[in-house]
Amino acid sequence: MRTTCTALIVPARLSQPVRVETIDPTLGELQNLVEGNVEAITGSDWHVYLNDEGNVINLPGNGRAEVLIREAGVYLEDTFNGTAVFLGHGRHSARADAPGHLIRLAERLFDTALAA
Repeated sequence: MRTTCTALIVPARLSQPVRVETIDPTLGELQNLVEGNVEAITGSDWHVYLNDEGNVINLPGNGRAEVLIREAGVYLEDTFNGTAVFLGHGRHSARADAPGHLIRLAERLFDTALAA
């Protein structure tokens, strides 16, 4: 059984690059990546995981994640803080690889090559 997924990781700090990385998508790993408790926002074939208290604990705003979420078709008035971790939908609510179209969109938006 496969336990790893390809994640699209969008750090809040502009000095850190947007990247594609293989992760073990457990709750503990997601909490480690977002630096705390996890909340999820769902798109058509993806989820983005964020710190649910990012604005309360003053994590930096994540404008890149906001743009990517909006350009991927989800319109929210919220602001997002801290690192964002994008994964895909798998069978039976399992986490899966970030969709290729989302990675390609991030490449275009952020002018960077992210091929896994």
